Amino acid sequence: MRALVLVPVLKQNRTRGAQTDAPLVAAPQRSNEARLEEAIGLARAIDLVIAQGLIVGVNQPRPATLIGTGKMEEIKALLDEHDAGLVIVDHPLTPVQQRNLEKEWGAKVIDRTGLILEIFGRRASTKEGTLQVDLAHLNYQKGRLVRSWTHLERQRGGAGFMGGPGETQIEADRRQLQDKIIKLERELEQVVRTRQLHRAKRRKVPHPIVAMVGYTNAGKSTLFNRITGAGVLAEDMLFATLDPTLRRMKLPHGRTVILSDTVGFISDLPTHLVAAFRATLEEVLEADLILHVRDMSDPDNAAQSGDVLRILADLGIGEKEGAERIIEVWNKIDRLEPETHDALADRAAGRDNIMALSAVTGEGVDPLMDEISRRLSGVLTETAVTIPPEKLALVSWVYANAIVDDRKDNEDGSVTLEVRMSEAQAAELDRKLGNGTRPDKEDWER
Repeated sequence: MRALVLVPVLKQNRTRGAQTDAPLVAAPQRSNEARLEEAIGLARAIDLVIAQGLIVGVNQPRPATLIGTGKMEEIKALLDEHDAGLVIVDHPLTPVQQRNLEKEWGAKVIDRTGLILEIFGRRASTKEGTLQVDLAHLNYQKGRLVRSWTHLERQRGGAGFMGGPGETQIEADRRQLQDKIIKLERELEQVVRTRQLHRAKRRKVPHPIVAMVGYTNAGKSTLFNRITGAGVLAEDMLFATLDPTLRRMKLPHGRTVILSDTVGFISDLPTHLVAAFRATLEEVLEADLILHVRDMSDPDNAAQSGDVLRILADLGIGEKEGAERIIEVWNKIDRLEPETHDALADRAAGRDNIMALSAVTGEGVDPLMDEISRRLSGVLTETAVTIPPEKLALVSWVYANAIVDDRKDNEDGSVTLEVRMSEAQAAELDRKLGNGTRPDKEDWER
């Protein structure tokens, strides 16, 4: 389908921003051109043909149509010229505004929230992802039912003339929607319980969790594939992947961790989606370390970073806590000019919480892995443990859950390992060994 993409710019907001002192601005403002480029990218993510994209100035938002009559006539002419049947408005629309614009233009109208919901609906592949998208979509549509029932104006909703045309049918459908919402919420509650059980199991075998977050299309899935060797879909498009993926991986010194690739963030993320995907995003809260992946080739990467940090703050990861748990990954440096590339690499080299790399070429990935290992090894303790002959199956468990520095095969069939592991892992090994003993340092040296 051919579509027009509109980016309304509310001039009163722009004026307010201009009156604000620059040092007090919390985050860089996204340019109108960048907003238009992102909106076109979102539309192309669901295979739409973009006839034209334009920035529309709005002096005073109109409750009935958002934009003025003059601009509406211009857009009507463009729709006829390009034979387009869809208009995407990169701004929230009320049900009344959406209905009035459709009547005026004779075309389907979708706002930013509806477009993102459409993309998520296509990308969801797991049962959990599908449930979350369906719930968000139903909550979004609940207030817009009146648009779907104009064909019922030939009918009467009541026995006499008191009921409006189609009123009973609309109310019946609204009840059906509410019933579906309640059913989906119950199913999602079960999903949340299942996810909590999985977390509990992971705590019993406490592998550290490293979560990847970032703006959509920042290169998280490409980096995920580079590190783990997994075959996660990675394409140059917005929201190429939706469902979270978890994989085990080995750090350079042999320790096993779990790497989690989460859904990409975006500015003005619909509240329906934030609520529906909270169970998924809570994986980030459980993480021992968070990799904030940024696309440094994007001129708007600073504004995108601000959007990501705001969503993390909404999840409960504040600035102070984030400074201890977050590593900024400056990705896609292979796309930069040599001078910019070198300057960026020098800036990153001087800071512990920033790593510059390219997930495509592999440049800088090894130092990132070393930094992850260094961060997580801070809670490790050195110890030596002897595995008796009847429990040699535990040797593989030790290799999977600890860093083994040395091994000694004893004459009686037991194995003594010198390892580094967390206190929780050491306690778990003691429990598995029962009366198993850890040799002291003199026994080990002998």
